[in-house]
Amino acid sequence: MAYFKTALLMVLMTCIVGFLGTLLAGFEGLIFALLFAGIMNIFAWYKSDSMVLKMYGAKQVSERNQLSKIVKSLCRKANMPMPKVFIIDNPQPNAFATGRNPDNSSVAATTGLLERLSEEEVTAVMAHELAHIKNRDTTIMVITATFAGAISMLANFAMFFGSRGRNGIGFIGIIALMILAPLAASLVQMAISRGREYEADRIGAEICENPKWLASALRSIQQMASRIDNEVAEKNPSTAHMFIVNPLHAHKHDRLFATHPNTENRIAALESMEPLAEPSRSIPKVGSTKRNKNAAVSNPWKRN
Repeated sequence: MAYFKTALLMVLMTCIVGFLGTLLAGFEGLIFALLFAGIMNIFAWYKSDSMVLKMYGAKQVSERNQLSKIVKSLCRKANMPMPKVFIIDNPQPNAFATGRNPDNSSVAATTGLLERLSEEEVTAVMAHELAHIKNRDTTIMVITATFAGAISMLANFAMFFGSRGRNGIGFIGIIALMILAPLAASLVQMAISRGREYEADRIGAEICENPKWLASALRSIQQMASRIDNEVAEKNPSTAHMFIVNPLHAHKHDRLFATHPNTENRIAALESMEPLAEPSRSIPKVGSTKRNKNAAVSNPWKRN
């Protein structure tokens, strides 16, 4: 059902692009709009992951790094390729996955996540991100984000060049189009993002074999993310949907525009899951149960 809803929303996004192009320039506008969205998607398909990682100043770590060892162990459990592993120097605990497919993917965790969460919580967060890759959610979100960007750009074209359609839509129509088209695209994008989080939580809990670890991680991240700024995310809110918990201060905004489902609802869903088997101890031990929140990044999380 979740995949059907995602496909339906993707079709809706395509229809918005086509409808907007038709309003602007008739059949020619329809063709131009679809080609424009297609070109943007091709570019995003190959470059979006590296652009986002560069935007956040992510540094790739080697297989000797403890975080890489945890990810590698989880990949064996999930029977999936090993992604590249990155660390972001940011005090807000958070993480995200990106990439066009499981064979070309990356996971990134902030220093805040590694310093402030327990080893079990870090493991569960990485399992959640691997679930996104396994479900190809990263592919879906790249496409929807690109469509949303294309719709916003087409709406701006309408403002500067007006409508060439036979009947025209008038100045008032153009203003309404500039507001409503990007709004509709954003709502569709957010609906897809929210819908995929529950599935990633469920599969992530299965990969790490303990839903309570992920429930605890979500609670910890939400509490700290609401107090600690992520300045890069605040400047680039279009990337907020990628993170495991909304990096923006969502309490300042209407819930209608939230990129993530309510964290308490996600925790409740995880806590209602049937107990899984005793987690395998093949997952590498980090050392201490809880990291010192003021500690600098060092072993075992040292970038190497």
